[in-house]
Amino acid sequence: MSATLLDVLLLIVGIIIILFGGDYLVRGATAVAKRTGVPSLLIGLTIVAFGTSAPEMVVSVFAAIAGSPGLAVGNIVGSNIANIFLVLGLPALIAVMGTTAKGVRTNALIALAASLLFIALCWDWEANAPGTLSLLEGALLTGLIIAYIVYLGFVAMGSRDDPMVAELTGVDSMEGLPKSALGIGFSLIVGLVALPIGANLIVEGGASLALTLGVSEAVIGLTLLAIGTSLPELATSVVAAVRRQADMAIGNVIGSNIFNIFAVGGITGLAAGGFAGGVSIDPGFFQLDLWVFLASAVFVTVLVFSRRPMGRTTGAALLLIYAAYIAALLYFTLG
Repeated sequence: MSATLLDVLLLIVGIIIILFGGDYLVRGATAVAKRTGVPSLLIGLTIVAFGTSAPEMVVSVFAAIAGSPGLAVGNIVGSNIANIFLVLGLPALIAVMGTTAKGVRTNALIALAASLLFIALCWDWEANAPGTLSLLEGALLTGLIIAYIVYLGFVAMGSRDDPMVAELTGVDSMEGLPKSALGIGFSLIVGLVALPIGANLIVEGGASLALTLGVSEAVIGLTLLAIGTSLPELATSVVAAVRRQADMAIGNVIGSNIFNIFAVGGITGLAAGGFAGGVSIDPGFFQLDLWVFLASAVFVTVLVFSRRPMGRTTGAALLLIYAAYIAALLYFTLG
């Protein structure tokens, strides 16, 4: 087996393990909370909210601490890009997607502000060059995700029509929760063991693949890793489109992007700042990726404020843009 194939295999296996591990951890922790009488709203806004971001969070933290900052930041930036252009584009080809769900416009503005802030934090304004995501900046982003969770809590107490709130607070209808103490324990152990194992395989495979192909680790994070960790959102959106329930997809995707920036970026900054002196930002991110990242946030904001539904034409355009971005990324890297 060639070294390249082995690296790709490690990366794929790591992604599969970490996605299953995150799901088991969320279900086990949710079952524990429900058995101990924790309100469904609180479970949704804490365990479910952070648990669904656990795969991306663990990967980025492991990568940053292991000295692979390109993978860590590429995972965040690439996932947000994939969420808009791929996760929204593909289901729009299947069914018309509404953009008028309650709360979507507010969340779109928050996502846009979060994107601008993340870019600002990645730049060293004194040196006028790409900087480092430090412990302090990680604390700022972590504080903002806590504030966002509190905001969602207030929204949920008034109405659950907001798609992000509906997704997080739908704990009572969550299927597949373990019932027995043995099942709960098994889910928790599988989740807690699988997440670090999967993250380690991803970091090792991604770093080795970058070295083998002669590309930066950032490219692996922006492409293979970002697409891999976005697969659950893609599957959910496609299934919703097939069932003619695609209107909720855009709100869920915007919420996921907010969590990627605030929660994943924040915890990564805290961990790397404490153990590795911060997350250094690859200058290559400022050539193309962060601007596509910002453009995706601008696009979705304009889309929801226009209140125009997304149909096949828009979906095809999004997929073409994503393909063009990947092609440009590879061209700049390999050319």
